[in-house]
Amino acid sequence: MIVHQDLYTFVRDIFLAMGCPENDATLAADVLVSADLRGIDSHGVARLSGYVRLMDLGRLNPKPTIRMVHETPSTAVIDGDAGLGLVVAPKAMEIAMEKADKVGTGWVAVRNSNHFGIAAYHASLALKNDMIGWSMTHAGPLVTPTFSKERLLGTNPICVAMPAQEEPPFVLDMATTTAAYGKLEILQRKNLETPTGWVQDAEGNPTTDANAVRKGGALLPLGGDREHGSHKGYGLGAMVDLFSGVLSGANYGPWVPPFATAGFMSADEGVGIGTGHFLGAMRVDAFRPADEFKKHMDQWIRRFRSAEGLKGEQVLIPGDPERWMEAKRKEEGIPVLAPVIADLKTLGERFHVKFPNE
Repeated sequence: MIVHQDLYTFVRDIFLAMGCPENDATLAADVLVSADLRGIDSHGVARLSGYVRLMDLGRLNPKPTIRMVHETPSTAVIDGDAGLGLVVAPKAMEIAMEKADKVGTGWVAVRNSNHFGIAAYHASLALKNDMIGWSMTHAGPLVTPTFSKERLLGTNPICVAMPAQEEPPFVLDMATTTAAYGKLEILQRKNLETPTGWVQDAEGNPTTDANAVRKGGALLPLGGDREHGSHKGYGLGAMVDLFSGVLSGANYGPWVPPFATAGFMSADEGVGIGTGHFLGAMRVDAFRPADEFKKHMDQWIRRFRSAEGLKGEQVLIPGDPERWMEAKRKEEGIPVLAPVIADLKTLGERFHVKFPNE
């Protein structure tokens, strides 16, 4: 177990050593470690070496000039200047909230960015202002549309965060695939197979091989197959790609550049600029008084949480598992797999940053 503050300091110092300004390094470290605290290990510090590789490949600018390239009172398009998505996305959300504060809602499309970590971090920024936050991003093509052998979409997550009054907020953060690729990477490190319905092989056959995607196979849309609703997962993933890529001017579909950890894949010739995101903020009182809304959110949450559960099970509200895990890991520390520790120590040696005691 590693104390989360120590892990945060290490990650921040690596970003500083990469040349990131102090404010950006602090923000990027907070986004990454928050993923581990919430139990989303696939998007936490295990990704740090990937950002370094992006820089080495000339695809990541540690000192970006983030600029607005188009604007209306309620919308904007942001160019991230190939910066860390961990930094670009929160700054885009701040713009969305500023617009929502003025006109009720704000929507920001982002191009020329990179992997932005967990979607929940960005959407949840709106909660402090009694706003509903939206966050989505596309990713490199690892996912096949229903009935296809080709990989044309990313795992393309969606997050919606809604404030409550006395209850914790509703935070839905989900990939539009049955599982995120980072979960396959965890299984690969543990030499375990995947559950049925996660992946298909190069010929389109169901498989439980955690390395199937590396061998030419693909992740499956949410639902796994047509009989279990994969066309709905495909539709959701396509929607995220259109908002994040086609609307923003970023790449889209098979042209979205892969994250550096996916060394086995390469994107086709680009049709846009970098990776894209889409973020939004909706002021609650643009619809009804905020206190009234939050009171009813409490009632909604309590009613669903009190639903009669199956034997030994409790009905959960989106955000519950992550909130419980965060409390546990703040108290007990963050478990980091041995291969990830070895990777982080290698980074520490390269940048002369001491890895914290385990």
